[in-house]
Parts: sequence; C-alpha cells; structure tokens
Amino acid sequence: MPACKEQAIPDPRVPRITDDNLIQKTCKSTKYYEFCLSCLKSNPNSPNADTKGLAVIMVGIGMANATATSSYLSSQLLGTTNATNTKKVLKECADKYTYAGDALQASVQDLVAESYDYAYMHITAAADYPNACHNAFKRYPGLAYPLELARREDGLKHICYVVLGIIDILGW
Repeated sequence: MPACKEQAIPDPRVPRITDDNLIQKTCKSTKYYEFCLSCLKSNPNSPNADTKGLAVIMVGIGMANATATSSYLSSQLLGTTNATNTKKVLKECADKYTYAGDALQASVQDLVAESYDYAYMHITAAADYPNACHNAFKRYPGLAYPLELARREDGLKHICYVVLGIIDILGW
C-alpha cells in the first residue's frame, strides 16, 4: 500500500463542517478505503471538512506526491552520467509528473467552482501521466523501470482514484 504524505498546512479552500463519521462514509465510497482513511485521518484539516473539502485535501496530497516525484526524477538526472537514453526518459518522466501536478492544481479550482465534470477530467489526466512515464521506459528495452518510481506511481494513482470516488458522491 502506498504511503500517504500529510498536508499539514491549513487550507482556506477546505470548507468547514463537523461530522466525525464523514471521513469513514466518504472513504467507503472510494476504491481504496484504508488508504483514503489513512490519508485523511493524518491531515489536521480533515475532521472539520465537508465532502468537497476532503476531496481538496486529497488533491493537495496528490500535488505533493507529483511535485516530490518530479523533484526526485530531476535529482536522478543529475546523477546520470553519459547515458543519453536514461537522461531522455528521466526528463520526460519529470515533465509528466509536473503535468500531473498542474492537472491536480486545476482540479482544485474546478472543485471550488463545483465543476465536478472538469475536476474529474483533470484528476483522470493526473492519474494517467505516470502511465506515459512508464511507457517511456518501455521504449528503451535496456532501461529498467526503477522500483522507487513504481512505488511513487502507485501512490499517485491511488490518490487520484480516491479523489475520483469522492467526486462521484459529490454528484455532477
């Protein structure tokens, strides 16, 4: 199960409401109940958030994942010597994770505006960018897909699927 990074900074976009069972109810509607619960319970904003706020919190966690993965890939580029194909693929992957972060950022604006169809589209795109990275490695048979990158990919996809489940209950 991927790890969930906590987004501890209070977010003014997270609407406030108090319902102790809302996190459990919301997470039950997602594909990854335990993961959702772990992420949301580790965030200090969650207990007072409404359903849309919980989606925004999860998107924030996804943005942190995408940014950290892009930074990780960029740091791997620095450690790569003369392997041209490796550099190409790492750069492409870093870009894809940056795009994923951008798509997640756009989804926050969509959620706030209650444009759930657009939010869904942006989250789906963010979940798909890691596939493009994985496919880039497949284009070069000699390059192995790093285990750390597979772990990060899995984490971002889990986060995105949780957000999509939350959007489903928001209705659109």
